Amino acid sequence: MSALLDSLASGFCGSDARRAELDAALQAGLPGPRTEAWKYTSLRQLERRSFQPAPLAPAVVDAALLADIPSPRLVFVNGRPSGALSDVAAVPAGVQLATLSSALAAGDEAARFLGRRFERSEEVFARLNAALADEGVLLRVEEGVQVEAPLQLVFISVSGETDLSWHHRHLIELRSGAALGVVEHHLHVGDAAHLDNTLVHVHLAQDAVLSHARVQADATRATSLLRTDAVLARNAQYRRVDLELGAALSRHELNVRLEGDNAQLTTNGVLLGNGRRHVDTRLGIEHIARDTASEMVWRGVAANRSRVVFHGGIHIREGADGTDANLSNKNLLLSADAEIDTQPTLVIDADEVKAAHGATVGQLDANALFYLRSRGLPADRAQQLLSAAFCHEPLNVLDARLTEQLTAQLSRALAVAGVA
Repeated sequence: MSALLDSLASGFCGSDARRAELDAALQAGLPGPRTEAWKYTSLRQLERRSFQPAPLAPAVVDAALLADIPSPRLVFVNGRPSGALSDVAAVPAGVQLATLSSALAAGDEAARFLGRRFERSEEVFARLNAALADEGVLLRVEEGVQVEAPLQLVFISVSGETDLSWHHRHLIELRSGAALGVVEHHLHVGDAAHLDNTLVHVHLAQDAVLSHARVQADATRATSLLRTDAVLARNAQYRRVDLELGAALSRHELNVRLEGDNAQLTTNGVLLGNGRRHVDTRLGIEHIARDTASEMVWRGVAANRSRVVFHGGIHIREGADGTDANLSNKNLLLSADAEIDTQPTLVIDADEVKAAHGATVGQLDANALFYLRSRGLPADRAQQLLSAAFCHEPLNVLDARLTEQLTAQLSRALAVAGVA
């Protein structure tokens, strides 16, 4: 058994069912290069590392770090909820925002989603989460409730003497006709090298609308492993933007099932590779009902010695007639030592559908660079302006308040990376 799995297993304390999930993960081991879903993401360095379970008490963080993040907000520090930094007093009626630990302590039936099991051997981190998760966010909106101000979920990693691990399990549930905006912030203090293994369940009932922004700006030595499983009912709308801006190794698996007629998905994102970062995103979109639609616009940038990996999978099931699915993945390669691997896939088992997918990997347009340089801009500044414009394109699918937050954070990350 690897040092990683051995260290994670040492923190186990749970039921027999959870023990079975842990044993299954240990028996399967970490996926290697022959596992198709992990073909472009090596875990050889990670498997030699050890992590300690995060202590129950959150680390102390200066509240000034949250100066730009409005309320209502729920804050976690090194995997644990921080009452001192959270501010949930303004959560409107009809919305439940709680920690998973408090829901478990209260016997809340909503925590039953912890019972989901995972069968495939490559789902080792989902299995580990099923065995080890003891904290997270429980967010539910009652039928017909329309929430105007976005809710802020903040996750801060703080460097310390030991490398820590935490396993979060989140539930976002909108009942019929509900509407909500959510912004996730993943921040850091110091050069933290922790492991964050998170699993998110998104359930949207009929006519529900969720706008979801996520900014992953963790420390340059951190490891971020995220899986999101979303289910959309009839006429539900899920609009999402992901910014992958930090961590040494980040991987996000976004799985969405459009199970109700006329369900709509928009998922856009930016993958920023610089230094020696490894960024991996996998989309698994299933059109199951009639007249569903999905729109996906993803942009990747790889500089220095980084590697960006993108898999965009669309499956239009039998009977999903009237589907309209579109995927665009464009990438900029800014260094000869960087690498980009993009893999769009499209499987159609239905008639009368519209579907398109495409991917490109290239460099900045030589004519555009020449135009800017002819106006007196230095070569590096011209490259930065064009790269920034390329990266900001996917952001404009959310309302103005969310887009403004994303634009500011993306601009700062591009400047730090030397791209803008």
